Amino acid sequence: MKEKISITINKKTLDEVDNLIDNVIIRNRSHAIEHLLETSLGNNKVAVILAGGPPEKLLIDKDQYSATASLGHETVIEKSIKQLRNNGFKTIYIVAQEKILTKIFEIIKEGSSFGVKINYIEEKVSKGSAYSLKLLKGKIKSKFMVVYSDIVFEKINLEELWNHHIKQNFIATLMLTTSAKPSEKGTVKMEGTKILEFTQKPKKSDVYLVFSPIFISDPELFEYPGNSLEEDIFPELAKKGMLQGHISSEKEIHIHSLDDKKKVNA
Repeated sequence: MKEKISITINKKTLDEVDNLIDNVIIRNRSHAIEHLLETSLGNNKVAVILAGGPPEKLLIDKDQYSATASLGHETVIEKSIKQLRNNGFKTIYIVAQEKILTKIFEIIKEGSSFGVKINYIEEKVSKGSAYSLKLLKGKIKSKFMVVYSDIVFEKINLEELWNHHIKQNFIATLMLTTSAKPSEKGTVKMEGTKILEFTQKPKKSDVYLVFSPIFISDPELFEYPGNSLEEDIFPELAKKGMLQGHISSEKEIHIHSLDDKKKVNA
């Protein structure tokens, strides 16, 4: 919900605000001021690391989950938190079942040594990615980033993704990349930056543009029905014209097995 306000501002500053207006991304003076405020306040942005699902399905070894797998001197979760912190995300929620949360807590504690505040949210049952995310309904009231716990994304430009989202009027902005195996991913059909159609793991596809498991969202997403982001919510947002994409030249690295871990450590 937007509110109308009246402010007093000096002429020089107002001229600088007006210089941001390009009638494409920044449409008017109000939009320019809102953009500047959101960018400024973004020094303590909110991020969510989704590690939901049955713990046994997230094991890559007898004592290592994908999120806690060691890659050299750091674990996957440590790399994720450092990358988020370096991009201004100082409040981080981690959603997972108890066994995984316990392992993660042993590594990062409350987050002070990383310069962040970690909030642990326990998932009692696993029903899907949207179900896990909706455990944060009422806790997050501003735009936020979501990253999946089983990826390394040090080369991804998170700042560009964030800025792309806050400049546009979409409920969610998905990071997109290409894949030679689209049937294993969520594929998208686009026009400009708008996603017209989202299909999770199509049996056959000639579309090679796919969802990279990182996205920015407004809290409105919590209101959409469904337990799966990929099966329920993203397709519905696409139908309503409220989903956009941001194409990345770099790709995330998935850690689903010991072989994946060895490739990163090589």
